[in-house]
Amino acid sequence: MAPRLRPLTPSELTTEQAALYAVIAGGPRAQGPQHFALTSGDGSLRGPFDLMLRSPAVGTAQQELGAAIRYRTAFTDRMRELAILLVAARWDSPFERESHEAIARAIGFRDDELAAIRALDVSGFDGEEGVVGRAAVALLEDDLSDEAWAAASATLGVDGVFELTALVGYYSMLALQLRVFRVG
Repeated sequence: MAPRLRPLTPSELTTEQAALYAVIAGGPRAQGPQHFALTSGDGSLRGPFDLMLRSPAVGTAQQELGAAIRYRTAFTDRMRELAILLVAARWDSPFERESHEAIARAIGFRDDELAAIRALDVSGFDGEEGVVGRAAVALLEDDLSDEAWAAASATLGVDGVFELTALVGYYSMLALQLRVFRVG
């Protein structure tokens, strides 16, 4: 499907949009190794980040939540990427899959693990990763049963379950926005 919007280039941005652009393009997502391109050749932001510019007030809050989830939770990199990729698989989100599979490969995910995640199969993950995977799948299907809650809260703590629900909700929101605006 064709995109419903043309990405905004830096020269087209309002003052508020330019401020948000600077935060996104100069923030933690742009630091360190780059496993996927944050901007296109014309300087426009890719994926959900261009969409955030459409409403700077909401986009600022949204990008800050995303930065907190990506960089300031108690999850290991593998736990976080496992949950993000499960959301991408559940909502068939190509941008999230492309960008986060690149990150996952860089932190050691194997091709067979990525294939299993694409099929929402977390049976090959154990320990904390298995708990995160099973809880994320349950959240994407509906809710945590009492049994799933007990396992998740015992392993991750209440704070970890809160962070996981925020992660699943945030990336589900991004998947919805990417789908509605036809961002590939």
